[in-house]
Amino acid sequence: MAEFTAKDVMKLREQTGAGMMDCKRALVDADGDFEKAADLLRERGIAKAAKRASKIAAEGIVYATVKGGTGVLVEVNCESDFVARGDKFHEVVSKIADTIVAHKPQDVSSLLSLDMGGGKTVETFISEQVGIIGEKISVRRFTVYETEGLIETYIHMGGTMGVMLDFSCEPTEANKALAHDIALHTAFSKPAYLAKSEVSEETLEKEKAILLQEVLNEGKPQAIAERIVLGKINKFYEDNCLLEQKFIKDDKITIAQLIAQGAKAAGSPVSLKRFVFYVMGQGLEKKQEDLSEEVAKQVEAMKK
Repeated sequence: MAEFTAKDVMKLREQTGAGMMDCKRALVDADGDFEKAADLLRERGIAKAAKRASKIAAEGIVYATVKGGTGVLVEVNCESDFVARGDKFHEVVSKIADTIVAHKPQDVSSLLSLDMGGGKTVETFISEQVGIIGEKISVRRFTVYETEGLIETYIHMGGTMGVMLDFSCEPTEANKALAHDIALHTAFSKPAYLAKSEVSEETLEKEKAILLQEVLNEGKPQAIAERIVLGKINKFYEDNCLLEQKFIKDDKITIAQLIAQGAKAAGSPVSLKRFVFYVMGQGLEKKQEDLSEEVAKQVEAMKK
């Protein structure tokens, strides 16, 4: 086998945009032949993937899976809604989610370095799929729950948003139905906190100051304004804390009361420990470019 150096690996990386380990593997497989290694990267879709690195992946899906006592909620992005709706992309996301369940990585960086078998990392797997699908694919975020109770998930409209909740209870059919109702409610109401206790003093004081000024601007005296603010703070809790919210199917009870009713009916404790929800693409901006500018870029690229 022909020898190659770290400089060769770096040169191949600069030319193709592929990752260091992918370049090293290609040089090994090509017996040190630089051009053959570059061709291998193209054949494997890795060089093509690198060329799409500057694209904005603002579409995609939120996906959930539960296996045993482990639940995963993950958002994976791509470039177009067309690809996001496709079976191939869903298959890719499913495999990524299964890897998260199996290894429970701490963050996206740790996930990308995991071995999926045959010496292939998650990062390499994604790069290969980019070559096949033809769009940038990126894992944006994920949450892993491990429980001895019940995990309930809900995915809305094919992946536009997803919810995952962790209940401490027996996995009976009645409790599963209760958990499903609360998952639907959470998707609808999008609470910021589980309970009042999660709202920081800083957040509460800031909200009080805003509300107080709002009431004072209406011409209310200070003493009366302060009493009004107390009532408005209760409304703030109701709007933002899941357990304080009115149940969407019956606004005469709160979610906390609904859970208490479920526990009483079950004859055993039921509590909601935590929840998370993702709205697909929230905070991401799609790349907007003038058509003439895009054409000019392509023409200039052809000259190089």
